[in-house]
Amino acid sequence: MKIIEQWNQEDSDYIRSKVIEHNMEQLPDELKTSRESISFVIKDDKGEVVGGITGDIFWHHMHIEFLWVDESVRKEGYGSILLEKIESLAKAKGCRLIHLDTFSFQAPEFYRKNGYEVFGVIEDHPKGFKQYFLQKRFDSK
Repeated sequence: MKIIEQWNQEDSDYIRSKVIEHNMEQLPDELKTSRESISFVIKDDKGEVVGGITGDIFWHHMHIEFLWVDESVRKEGYGSILLEKIESLAKAKGCRLIHLDTFSFQAPEFYRKNGYEVFGVIEDHPKGFKQYFLQKRFDSK
């Protein structure tokens, strides 16, 4: 046996599939759902993307990967509109909660204003900053 340091997409995908396979074996059938990627984009009159949100739905929850709004249209409410759109979709698809992470130099207060609660913080990551983990639940736990 050898342990090899390398990056190989095929090997990475295989490892991921084995972890998912193990996880699915542990879950009751009613929790087993396939992964679904979701996104909404905002385009200007020229068709250029000026904002968007991406996420994944699985196991009856959504994980928001990225939310971005171009500086030229920030403070116009588009971030909140994108959150509302993805939250509405999550509810329609039976999600119990949405979770995400953000850094202190990004938008923790924005998410709090939109009803998200902090459930964890990594201090001094990256150095001099904080990483926040937030959730918004639609069920009563």
